[in-house]
Amino acid sequence: MAMQAVPTKGNLMNTKKSLALAKIGFDLLDKKRNILIREMMSLIDKANEIQGKIDDTYAEAYLKLQKANILMGFCDEISQTVPLDNSIKLNYRSVMGVEIPIVTIDETQPENFQLDYGLYTTTDALDEAHLKFVEVKNLTVLLAEIENSVYRLADAIKKTQKRANALKNIMIPRFEETIKFITDALDEKDREEFSRLKVIKRTKSKNSGSDKE
Repeated sequence: MAMQAVPTKGNLMNTKKSLALAKIGFDLLDKKRNILIREMMSLIDKANEIQGKIDDTYAEAYLKLQKANILMGFCDEISQTVPLDNSIKLNYRSVMGVEIPIVTIDETQPENFQLDYGLYTTTDALDEAHLKFVEVKNLTVLLAEIENSVYRLADAIKKTQKRANALKNIMIPRFEETIKFITDALDEKDREEFSRLKVIKRTKSKNSGSDKE
């Protein structure tokens, strides 16, 4: 249904401008959606790859830990020496206006480069398990960054698609209908004015002829 608008040339020009802006807005939103989708798909592929690495590294880590438990007995007391990890830092980058997290690990923190237990009472199996679990931590941090990014991108894609659909299916057709309505009304007005002028001219001609007689 066309917008209620007074059929004037000024309203026609304004509606045409609004239609042009709506089409530009739709094109920009469509491009933004495509860029976000490409970014999200690349991250999904990367997330699947990292998840596979995490699964494999976890399996290796638990095998190493099992070996250490066999050689040393259960490592409950040694596990208590592991400190609270404060090395994870969070920043953001922007992709088409979408804030994407960047999660990093501060390599200067002690827990990232030194062992927290004595070497004299432990075996190299525990060292290997420790290194594997550190690797798992690093991969998990990276996976968390990617999965959060995918969630944010998916949400942005949904909102962008909704706005694009509103322009394509509601606003643009409405402007086009309004332009047609105003154009038809102005054309009809021009035809009426033309007919009126013809009647006036014919009447004047008749009156002029009568005066001569």
